[in-house]
Amino acid sequence: MQRILSRTRLRAGSEAEYERVHASVPAELAAHLREVGVHDWTIWRDGQDLLHLIEVEDYRAMRRALANDPVNAAWQDVVNPLLEADDDYSGTDDGVPRVWSLSGQVDA
Repeated sequence: MQRILSRTRLRAGSEAEYERVHASVPAELAAHLREVGVHDWTIWRDGQDLLHLIEVEDYRAMRRALANDPVNAAWQDVVNPLLEADDDYSGTDDGVPRVWSLSGQVDA
């Protein structure tokens, strides 16, 4: 299992709408995220900055599976206008690089 930290940024003034649409994501999307290996996805907001902690079997495989998925595309049509940059699920994104963890040091 991988724990991936990802970062996105909201367009100014879209904070309330972003939180509104995330109050409950479509059930079909939630079910599909599970199907592609997502165990949990948590989002924190600090002003316009969003931090995503994604617990997933294989992050790159998940992104490839979602790249051309119609359920995800419909959700991106809702979310992307609220973000400064669209996420098209292309490339070899691995999230924010991890520098250190207590468990990684102590349990090693």
